[in-house]
Amino acid sequence: MAHHWLVKSEPSAYAWEDLVKEGKTAWTGVRNFQARNNLRTMKKGDLVLFYQSVTNPSVRGITQVVKEAYRDDTANEGDWSCVDLESVQNLPAPVSLAEIKADPELADMALIKQSRLSVMPVTPVEYERILVMGTKI
Repeated sequence: MAHHWLVKSEPSAYAWEDLVKEGKTAWTGVRNFQARNNLRTMKKGDLVLFYQSVTNPSVRGITQVVKEAYRDDTANEGDWSCVDLESVQNLPAPVSLAEIKADPELADMALIKQSRLSVMPVTPVEYERILVMGTKI
């Protein structure tokens, strides 16, 4: 059974537009144990929401896991992992953090409850709700 996830990135570090242009990327640089463990749980084919943090915080698009967890070679020390993500589609309308916080169906979303976590699970209901919100123009 496929799972759903959300990954966060500051646009100055790696923007949604970068992923769309490149098509695929190794999701490296995660240095939080819980986020690392989430990466290690991801399976090929899992769908992932791409969340832009800091500047206009919003869910911008959908990615997919195309390679499961492997050693993150950007780490100088420690046991860190990364996955490969491939862009799937833009959301017609980005879903802002304010919209997410205002939606009662998303009140328990990890994005709100654990706002500093960079890789987090998303329930099927939350995932579908974000998609619906992202298609309203």
